[in-house]
Amino acid sequence: MTPATDLLRITPAAAFRGSRGRRLVERNIMVYRHSWMILVSGFFEPIFYLLSIGVGIGHLVGKVPGPGGHPLDYRTFVAPALLAASSMNGAIYDSTMNVFFKLKYAKIYDAILATPLGVDDVARGEITWALLRGFLYSIAFLIVMLGFGLIHSAWMILALPASVLIGFGFAAVGMAATSYMKSWQDFEFVQLAVLPLFLLSTTFYPLATYPRWLQLVTECTPLYHGVVLLRALNVGAVGPGLLVHVVYFAVLGVAGMLVASRRLGRLLLT
Repeated sequence: MTPATDLLRITPAAAFRGSRGRRLVERNIMVYRHSWMILVSGFFEPIFYLLSIGVGIGHLVGKVPGPGGHPLDYRTFVAPALLAASSMNGAIYDSTMNVFFKLKYAKIYDAILATPLGVDDVARGEITWALLRGFLYSIAFLIVMLGFGLIHSAWMILALPASVLIGFGFAAVGMAATSYMKSWQDFEFVQLAVLPLFLLSTTFYPLATYPRWLQLVTECTPLYHGVVLLRALNVGAVGPGLLVHVVYFAVLGVAGMLVASRRLGRLLLT
């Protein structure tokens, strides 16, 4: 190790704020090399939904209204929604249960703070890792969509950055919420939130089928914005209105990251 490298390692984190979170990502990659089956397993759930509901029940459903009122076959309607759900699942699982274990039991972050990394680096590193997991799920699901002939527009090239943005919102909020949890029983609230989001964010049914009060609630939820964004990209119904969904997730992610950083500072430094 050179003297320059030694100097970089002992320099206070404030001098390199925002640049050291990648070290935590590297650590997670090294850990998952020995438990890659856990990483891969989360990919299959949306695939099973696509095969059972999108393909199986889709033969009985027929056409449903898509973006702009254009009729879509049911597989095409469901597939982009499941892509958004893949991004959500990958981001949520890593930013909640894994973060809670490292924070409360393994005391990983206490050890990390003995290095030049600070609490902001921890928050950025863990959220980035959650994004990478959601990104991997999105790539795999896009390949499946391509194999089934469910990609109908060149605009779907933007599906990957859109999926990363969706994952950013969910990962940041998930980590912020985890910082308030006291025990494993609290994760029942995570499932209580994720399952209705998955089922009701127009994943399987058009928004028009809901009563008006439920439509208003659904339009405020994050997965709904992700579903609408990816569904529009898939059929080429692109317009300025999609920027609303982009801004929604950008604001959600930044707000969640700020809360997560502050909460980690209180939990780890006081």
